[in-house]
Amino acid sequence: MHKTATLRTPYWDWTERDGAEHYRKYAGTAPVHLLFALRQAVDMLFEEKLDNVFLRHRLLGEAVRRAVAVWAEGQVLGFNIAEPGERSDTVTTVMMGGGYEPAALHRYCKEKCGVVLGVGIGDLQGQAFRIAHMGHINAPMILGTLGVVEVGLNALDIPHGRGGVEAAIEWLGETVTP
Repeated sequence: MHKTATLRTPYWDWTERDGAEHYRKYAGTAPVHLLFALRQAVDMLFEEKLDNVFLRHRLLGEAVRRAVAVWAEGQVLGFNIAEPGERSDTVTTVMMGGGYEPAALHRYCKEKCGVVLGVGIGDLQGQAFRIAHMGHINAPMILGTLGVVEVGLNALDIPHGRGGVEAAIEWLGETVTP
């Protein structure tokens, strides 16, 4: 395909890679496996249809937000975005205050439950954790993650409102129609 490509770049022009000593012409190997992964991801998007992908992200995002809203009743956890209409359908950042460390929750969730939470990024480093609800993810994955977070909050005696997972389940049960 590279011989007929009209948008070649120096990195992706495979002409220089052709030959017995191609390894001497570049400092590394092109990540061909990532191209196959990208092809698969694009195929999955087309199969599901973009409107359905966006709807799934919106529904799962709102389920996470419903859980966080309940947890926030304990006055330690809260949203980093105060205005509900401005919150993302791809990731929810949960602030942690009151002298509690998100690192302890990260550690617990990873070591005891095998779930890796996102960390606070930039100015939020050490102050927050993130739950992603985008990409190849579904309701059981989100509900499992929310359940693990709630287990961790209980195990670490971090004050929080009870029933966050139930709020997410209720939202999905009311919203996702047969």
